[in-house]
Amino acid sequence: MVMDYSIVPELEPESDIILEKINSKIITEQLEEDYGKFAFGPLPIGQGTTLGNSLRRVLYSSIIGTAITWVKIDGILHEYSTIENVKESVEELLLNFKSIRIKSKSERSGKLRLEVDGEGKVSASDIMASSDFEIVNPELHLATLDTKKSKLSVEFNIERGVGYKVKNIEEKETTIGILPVDAIFSPIRKVNFNVEKVTQTDSMELENLIIEIWTDSTKSALDCLKESANVLLNQFMIISKATEENDDDKDNESEIWRQLTPEQYNTTIEQLDLSSRTLNCLKRASLDTVGQIIETKRADLLKIRNFGVKSFNELNDKFGSMGFLPEGFIWGIEEGDELELEQENETNPNEDENIE
Repeated sequence: MVMDYSIVPELEPESDIILEKINSKIITEQLEEDYGKFAFGPLPIGQGTTLGNSLRRVLYSSIIGTAITWVKIDGILHEYSTIENVKESVEELLLNFKSIRIKSKSERSGKLRLEVDGEGKVSASDIMASSDFEIVNPELHLATLDTKKSKLSVEFNIERGVGYKVKNIEEKETTIGILPVDAIFSPIRKVNFNVEKVTQTDSMELENLIIEIWTDSTKSALDCLKESANVLLNQFMIISKATEENDDDKDNESEIWRQLTPEQYNTTIEQLDLSSRTLNCLKRASLDTVGQIIETKRADLLKIRNFGVKSFNELNDKFGSMGFLPEGFIWGIEEGDELELEQENETNPNEDENIE
């Protein structure tokens, strides 16, 4: 089937001339729970490898996933302990817990719990169900209880992240009872791509990009492909807005925004917990996400009705508290702006804040 979304950003008219006769499309050739095969093309010669390499690197490094980061086992203080009437050592249990694959149904962190007793084998399916998380490999063996008196009680801490996070040794040593686990956040198991030449059109050499993605079933290959494309789009968008100006403050600010993750970039203004005045001003200007705000020119943002220094400072403080800006960095207010804006605000202090 042909998908309706595009992997490349809108081109300038000069570049569009090159591709206007090509009509590139992406086709899903095969899609399963843990596998997908996609064909993208036709493309000018050389672009298949360029796109394939970029997507492959991002797929391996930057796809958001969910994993266990630490556990608490009742009665156990450190990983070198043993559990009475349980065959596996604590170290073996931690290795088994590391292999649990979790699909997140929300963007929140959370907890899961395992409570079992009596003789028998324990698998991931014995973990108590949660509305926020689903275990996709319930058949995974976790432990073996040797006698009818055996008991195992475990609390799992679930977090979202990217890539691979090595367990925090310092945390393990300072927090008694917390047993850190190496967290495999990435849902990607394997990525392959190849480039195939296609029939030439009007003396133009063309090719198709064929990309295959294997996942752990916590995310579909199609979702991972689109997420990787969005990561690249967010980075290329910044480059596409490059200017000839050499302003240190703008360079520093651009570098800060460039470090935002796609999740931060797409944060909605409702999630910022702003005052009703500031929130309504942004809504009236159709600025619904952090990304839309930072893509708005300073002058235009400061011209929004009722959006003065107070609202700007509130937004700056909120960006700082949420980790979007480094501590002490002031965004948006240039020298001389503050006094002028304060004077503007005083001209209409009783403006209605309840904007629908």
